Amino acid sequence: MMHLRKMVDIVLAALREIFDESAYRRFLERRQAVSSRKAYAEFMREHELLRARRPRCC
Repeated sequence: MMHLRKMVDIVLAALREIFDESAYRRFLERRQAVSSRKAYAEFMREHELLRARRPRCC
């Protein structure tokens, strides 16, 4: 049962990373802010700026 729980925890953590929930949580911690529409909009702007600066392959 303990192995199943660990596996579920790993899968949930991976999904949080994939869907940016962990990144948003880290953003809030870094800014010392609470979750709100305004904070999420700022997160999305910052996230898009970072994504646009990444070099593209091919």
